[in-house]
Amino acid sequence: MSLAGKTIIMSGGSRGIGEAIAVKAAADGANVALLAKTTEPHPKLPGTIHTAAEAIERAGGQALPLVGDIRDDAFVEEAVRQTAERFGGIDIVVNNASAIDLSSTEDVSMKKYDLMNDINARGSFLLSKTAIPWLKQAANPHILTLSPPISTDPKWFTRHTAYTMAKYAMSIVTLGMAGELAEHGVAANSLWPRTAIDTAAVRNVVGAGLLKHSRTPQIMADAAHEILIKPSREVTGQFFIDDDVLEAAGVTDFSVYLNGGAEEDLALDFWVEPKGPHDPNLTMGA
Repeated sequence: MSLAGKTIIMSGGSRGIGEAIAVKAAADGANVALLAKTTEPHPKLPGTIHTAAEAIERAGGQALPLVGDIRDDAFVEEAVRQTAERFGGIDIVVNNASAIDLSSTEDVSMKKYDLMNDINARGSFLLSKTAIPWLKQAANPHILTLSPPISTDPKWFTRHTAYTMAKYAMSIVTLGMAGELAEHGVAANSLWPRTAIDTAAVRNVVGAGLLKHSRTPQIMADAAHEILIKPSREVTGQFFIDDDVLEAAGVTDFSVYLNGGAEEDLALDFWVEPKGPHDPNLTMGA
């Protein structure tokens, strides 16, 4: 079971979880087109679309870095066209790009509200929609969106309603695409981490103190790989959690994903529940 020869088009991917997923697929021999804006390193966000492309090619895949804005219809349409032309089609869409602001409703600016919804919700919808004609022609087509299971528990709306709305909208893209595309055999699923994942973006927003309470991005890459090799007609409309996916695949030792801390010290990510007893203070943003 491999992604060899498959073509992935991914929003974002210049660093963090997206890059890890891309490099994991590239190790199989996959082709990966990255749609991202970052061409120069940010002081607090190392990595660019070009360094990610180099990592993909070092891993054994082919990379197509496409610089632009996921909010730009013309750019996305052209990126899909170039990807299909370069690699002969598109097998997989990964909706990875996401903006985050954990401000309360009173404090969040409408500019940030619009940014989160434009990138998270609209961007995921646009890239998936634009790739549909190619996905319908693929042998085992998947759309994978990095978004959480939808919970109506009020606790998820007490701190950052705007961000929750934007992430849940990505999850609605999964539900909608799964329903609309089922007859064509195109799978649409979501993947979310149970715990905090150590990325530069999370460190900037939530704080560097989360480091030892996090897992590495590799757990999401390994889980994404497991989903993307599954038969698309058999697994769709699901909201997967990373360690559940790997446990079902036979993984028993999760210590390889620790980031300097211990299993009992891991902080839960937003919108997920613990598997066992959990310190409520060890939750992102708590």
